[in-house]
Amino acid sequence: MSAAIRPQIRVMDDPTVREVVEEAKRILLELGFYLENDEALSILRAGGAGIDEKNRRVFLHPEMVDQALASAPRTIRLYDAAGQPAVELGGDNVCFDPGSAALNILDPESGEIRPARTADFVAFSKVVDQLEHIRAQSTAVICSDVPPGMADRYRLYLALLYCRKPVVTGTFLKDSFRIMKEMLVAVRGSEEALREKPLAVFDACPSPPLKWSDLTCQSLIDAAHSGIPSELVSMPLAGATAPVTLLGAIVQHAAETLAGVVITQCVEAGAPVIWGGSPAAFDLRQGTTPMGSIDTMLIDLGYAEIGKHLGLPTHAYMGMSDAKLLDAQSGMESGMGVLLAGIKGINMVSGAGMLNFESTQSIQKLLIDNEICGMTYRFLEGIARRDTPIAADLLEALISGQQLLDHEHTLRWFRSEHYLPSPLIDRSNIYQWLLGGARSIGDRARERANALIAAHPGSHLEGDVQKELARIINGSAEDGFFLAYTVQ
Repeated sequence: MSAAIRPQIRVMDDPTVREVVEEAKRILLELGFYLENDEALSILRAGGAGIDEKNRRVFLHPEMVDQALASAPRTIRLYDAAGQPAVELGGDNVCFDPGSAALNILDPESGEIRPARTADFVAFSKVVDQLEHIRAQSTAVICSDVPPGMADRYRLYLALLYCRKPVVTGTFLKDSFRIMKEMLVAVRGSEEALREKPLAVFDACPSPPLKWSDLTCQSLIDAAHSGIPSELVSMPLAGATAPVTLLGAIVQHAAETLAGVVITQCVEAGAPVIWGGSPAAFDLRQGTTPMGSIDTMLIDLGYAEIGKHLGLPTHAYMGMSDAKLLDAQSGMESGMGVLLAGIKGINMVSGAGMLNFESTQSIQKLLIDNEICGMTYRFLEGIARRDTPIAADLLEALISGQQLLDHEHTLRWFRSEHYLPSPLIDRSNIYQWLLGGARSIGDRARERANALIAAHPGSHLEGDVQKELARIINGSAEDGFFLAYTVQ
């Protein structure tokens, strides 16, 4: 047998990739970037960066950028709550996780978009915990039924309780990192164990154009000190906060992200960092940021090529839809995004379950996207050669009257060669479909979600760990909030 050829895609040639990197370095040297965080300014000043103190602009020499790139790890391994290997970010490995920080949920019963609540996220986490093709979780929604000042830590609390997978998260307040890290340590057992086996990734988003805020810099600093991976999520909007040309937006992304890499490596050489993003080709007609746009996907693929050229683990928000319900647009945009991200070999692909730009999560769409991810994994396996000759002997047997349906060759290779989706995907004939109630994929996804939620055993954590997490979250509560939600 010969190994299959993995499908590949390129959107820029090598000279253009190199030109993007060099122009990004020149921007950081000549234009610099705005830095709001005082501690980060001190760290970069000590590291040799040029500082315009009055205007808080930082200028990086190319050698400083190259040194940071040389010290950043090429591979990042994430572990589940039990300390078992779960995800390896690097090379062309692909991992899918749900999109993060949605304000709303698509109600699976009413079909209405409404603010997300605790019960929604608990149900969502229980489903993610059981999906084989979604290999990491995220703090997917912001719960509207808790005080805003504790929203970031509260969603991490729920994620840790109900899902064993590594989690992509982030802070909304500077003080939150300490509390969120304390919860991660409670699950892992010690700070040393958390550093050795990371359980979480923290997103940090620069503000376009060319600005790193006080909050995001603090997240980079705290994560680097703790050995927790930072995911740099640059968000240039082509035509609004970035050049309208796709390549111009990719250059801006590279400059903003290189600045983030330098910050992390100046804090601690070897700190794990991911070359990520969530750009969009701004729709000048509607004033929106379409994540299902093919232009947005091209920007994603382009900046991922830059990250791969630099040897860093990569991330992108792909597989989302701008649709407001589970319709043909939702499937079209999500399917295209997931498949393109997989072919590109983007290491962490966020977005499963997301609708309505980046504002709404859907448990039904999450289940549908899980199927798309499974199909994509199969696609990446390519076409393998199983026999020599390839088919002649089997055709001879067929011509001679043998049946291939129960042939030894068919039984041997059927499951390896053919991807078998779950019953969520309808492959029945019209009569079977009608007898089954003529249900849509949204109907089947809702039923499947309800079954998974009912089958979930509840929190996987030991009782003492649950109590410790409750102590931490209650100790950080604001406005008299006290955790009243019962662990189920």
